[in-house]
Amino acid sequence: MSVPNGSPPRGSVPRGSVPRGRRAVLAGTLALLSAGPLTGAGPLPAGLRDLWPDGTTVVRGRDSVVAGHHVPPAVLRDLAARADRACRTVAAVWGPVRAVVLFPATDAEAAALAGARATPAPASLAALATADRVVVLPSGYARLTETGRDVVITHELVHVATGATRGGRVPMWLSEGFADYAGYRDAGLPVRTVAAELAAEVRAGVLPARLPVAADFAPGAARLAQAYEEAWLACAFVAEHFGEKALTRLYGSDVGSTLGLSAAGFTRAWRDYLRRELG
Repeated sequence: MSVPNGSPPRGSVPRGSVPRGRRAVLAGTLALLSAGPLTGAGPLPAGLRDLWPDGTTVVRGRDSVVAGHHVPPAVLRDLAARADRACRTVAAVWGPVRAVVLFPATDAEAAALAGARATPAPASLAALATADRVVVLPSGYARLTETGRDVVITHELVHVATGATRGGRVPMWLSEGFADYAGYRDAGLPVRTVAAELAAEVRAGVLPARLPVAADFAPGAARLAQAYEEAWLACAFVAEHFGEKALTRLYGSDVGSTLGLSAAGFTRAWRDYLRRELG
């Protein structure tokens, strides 16, 4: 979930401005949860109440549990409401997800919770997913717009629900594009606003020759923002032309058996879609 050239996270520009940053998620560290949604009457996940013995505050949402370390309860309640909305979106496009969100006191604490020893500097992150929960990085999250916070939480919960790359069996463009598709699904943002960097290239007559690969999502990659935008629009194209259920089936399958297109044919159709949407 790093962003290119030190720019702030997705949606983290001053409030009311265009969200510009993109994030590279920790690949290969996520796993599909078999547990269903949390409920207000159910038990807390093991160890959550005692996560920070000097001050853990736990807030329940309808389908989520949020734990914070020296974080005001009002902030945690707001986050729980966002996680609940994200759960509904993920359920609509994929299926139920167990929403456990941790809001530590510092970015260093967040990185330790997520086991993120090899991640970029915490200042470049807003949130990240582990096998069963989302960890918020306070400084990056604070810079997000209201919409950006919803997008980020939904994106990360998709990674929890789907198992992300499933040990490399899912292409990175599909893993990240599907998470962004869900994140932006109900955001109400224009395509050219979300894909501002890619739109500038397309208007200049430059179209990507191929779908983005794993290296394009590496922290510090020259076209990191564009890689996320390309992936998002590849998934938006599938949902628009073949339906959301086809997009869900594509996860773990291939474009030939799911969409009836060759890889080359899918790439051509996607490039035409970029031209129409962004040109």
